[in-house]
Amino acid sequence: MTATELSVDGVTLTAGARHLVRDVSLTARPGETIGLVGPNGSGKSSLLRAVYRVLRPDTGQVRIDGGDAWSLPVRQLARIVAAVVQESAADFDLAVREVVAMGRTPHKRLLAGDTPEDAELVASALMAVDALHLADRPFDRLSGGERQRVLIARALAQQPTLLVLDEPTNHLDIRHQLDVLGALRRLPATVLLALHDLNLAAYYCDRLYVLHDGEVTASGPPADILTPRLLAEVYGVAAEVATHPRTGAPQVTFLPEESHL
Repeated sequence: MTATELSVDGVTLTAGARHLVRDVSLTARPGETIGLVGPNGSGKSSLLRAVYRVLRPDTGQVRIDGGDAWSLPVRQLARIVAAVVQESAADFDLAVREVVAMGRTPHKRLLAGDTPEDAELVASALMAVDALHLADRPFDRLSGGERQRVLIARALAQQPTLLVLDEPTNHLDIRHQLDVLGALRRLPATVLLALHDLNLAAYYCDRLYVLHDGEVTASGPPADILTPRLLAEVYGVAAEVATHPRTGAPQVTFLPEESHL
């Protein structure tokens, strides 16, 4: 499996007269983990929807390995791109193991049964997110965090070469946030994800794109991007940024409002 190259070229998305994103370009080289950060409403989710082909760009292109993503047959796209979205309201009346096995569908013939290899990939995906013990539980009886981990496992079982995730650490406790992001980093795939936690983004992402009011405000390695000045301009807060003594990653500390004075 070879990781995919992603290129977003001058993409604009609108909803009526409102711009969701405006003239956004980004690249993700094969095997990179790219983070989208920015305040609520900055366009992160909309941009991701254009990449996994839910929102068609008004202008611009999304390219996968140089070809137009929107021209790919659905089955071929599903073998390349897996998505984990925020708004998933699926309430599957299935066991967890069966939900994760759905990720194998793009690689199988119509009505083909599961193979021993499929079962092994499902178990491996569940182990990666610390959910193997949930395999026989009904999906619709899980907690929000457990469901999130299962949906991420389903995407891992799909064996994509490009994985797109919208706030994958939502609902997860700290341990499972680290487990999930660590598993994503180890994948032989390109990863594009939106994150709210800037310290997680700084540690796990190779490069960041900062979105503000639907436009890219800055992009580059986390150490170059996460500065007190940018955080004040984009988030409207005061912050200190230091280098973590053990990881070497930028570490952001937000200052309470009274310290602004």
